[in-house]
Amino acid sequence: MINWKVDNGSIYIYDEVLKTVIAASLTEIKGVAGMSPGFVEEIIEGLGKKNYSKGIKINYKNQQMIIDLYVIIEYGTKIPDISWDIQQNVKRSIEKFLDIKTSKVNINIQGVLFPE
Repeated sequence: MINWKVDNGSIYIYDEVLKTVIAASLTEIKGVAGMSPGFVEEIIEGLGKKNYSKGIKINYKNQQMIIDLYVIIEYGTKIPDISWDIQQNVKRSIEKFLDIKTSKVNINIQGVLFPE
């Protein structure tokens, strides 16, 4: 969670809001097939609950935001190119919507979706 102190109080931005912005920015990138949920997310989805932030982890270290993305890409996509596109689009979206600097966006390719 991010907390800003302002003259009239505080502004809190929860990680789920950040994850929603990140997930929306990923839908704009050609070649991203989806996100890879971790073990906990799979259990939540198995219980019938939607989890829009699966595959997105946010950590804070020394007042810096570090984002880890677990991505599934479409077959034929060049991994270096799509990784660069993801990093730039996520940073741009976070800065545009929330005016927050992102120090790192780590891309973890978890799978490849083959055409049927």
